[in-house]
Amino acid sequence: MTMQECYRAIGADYDDVLGRLRSERLIQKFVLKFLDDGSFDLLCASMDSGDLDTAFRASHTIKGVCSNLGFTRLGKSSHDLTEALRARNAEEAAGLLGQVKADYEATVSAIRTYKAEAGL
Repeated sequence: MTMQECYRAIGADYDDVLGRLRSERLIQKFVLKFLDDGSFDLLCASMDSGDLDTAFRASHTIKGVCSNLGFTRLGKSSHDLTEALRARNAEEAAGLLGQVKADYEATVSAIRTYKAEAGL
């Protein structure tokens, strides 16, 4: 799997991020760092405990990282969740969390496949 194929698999915009970062090497560096980011775990734990402020910050972080990396699908779902949390709408946020989880898992799975196939 190439980085371009990885992006295609997760519904992301490779050309956009390449235009900004100018190097597949930089894209690879930051995409692989995404695997180590703890924001998703923090989001899930915060939602489970009802801590909407921390959940908002975690969701906002995910949204920002997705924007920077061109992760369109996860960026959209995390944006929607962020806005529900900004409005302190716990019920709507809980309903949106499932899509964020699905998009996150698809993203992480594709990145892990890329990493394994690239021997990294």
